[in-house]
Amino acid sequence: MKATAPPERARLVLVTGLSGSGKSTVANCFEDLGYHCVDNLPLPLLRRFLEDPVTLAGGSGRIAVVTDVRAAGFADEFPRLLGELDRGRLWATLLFLEASDEALVRRFSETRRRHPLAGDGPAIEGIRRERALLAELRGGADMVLDTSEWTPHEIRNHIYREFGVKAGEEPEMITSLVSFGFKFGVPHGADLVFDVRFLPNPHFVPGLREKTGCEEPVRAYLDQAPGFNDFLKRLEEFLMYLLPRYRQENRSYLSVAIGCTGGRHRSVAICERLAERLRAGGWPVRASHRDIGR
Repeated sequence: MKATAPPERARLVLVTGLSGSGKSTVANCFEDLGYHCVDNLPLPLLRRFLEDPVTLAGGSGRIAVVTDVRAAGFADEFPRLLGELDRGRLWATLLFLEASDEALVRRFSETRRRHPLAGDGPAIEGIRRERALLAELRGGADMVLDTSEWTPHEIRNHIYREFGVKAGEEPEMITSLVSFGFKFGVPHGADLVFDVRFLPNPHFVPGLREKTGCEEPVRAYLDQAPGFNDFLKRLEEFLMYLLPRYRQENRSYLSVAIGCTGGRHRSVAICERLAERLRAGGWPVRASHRDIGR
């Protein structure tokens, strides 16, 4: 069972390990979980930060510090910093990330980055030097994660499970519903796009042209239109099926674009109704209308 921090102490996670083992991914995970994250401070500044991390983090009760051999004198100085922590005020966890030589060589080859300890030699020389340099620190870690066979998604899952406030906590995925007009182009970055131009267009109905899909006369007209409510129900069911699967991929945002000709009537009405239904189903949803004022 995952340990929980005593309420009177702030949670401090010190993240270190081998270069290429996934520390940047882990830092992003902690940020998504609401931790105040500090990455790769020079050791003199890190020492000052660790003297009173809660104050310097703006009062945050959850702090993650990422540091490694990029900091000059790390192997000798960092263990001293650990010994100086005020554990009466902080519930500190040392998290060490590692991976096999084969996995690290592959990652450095794929990213084409130079290992910080390899100099002009091959990456494997720097990897072996770093592994030996950090062996004692690894032995004193509270938690060691071997990421050799893990994808970034699997790394995130482990961090969320171990360091979320609640067991298995995941950051909420925000779903953005955006209405738009095809005559003005599809919104940049949309993950899903739905075309509702098959529905009757209120633009050609006397008294509705100047109104929008947010207004009751347009909504009432579309409620009576053939296919409107059937399509809305099917789209709701489709998204309710998809959203949990996107969240499993640790998405922070999902953008759903719904388009009609001008982006003023049909797409707006569908977007508003769909947002209401998804919120009722427990999903955080933002609705916006890009072209409603054109």
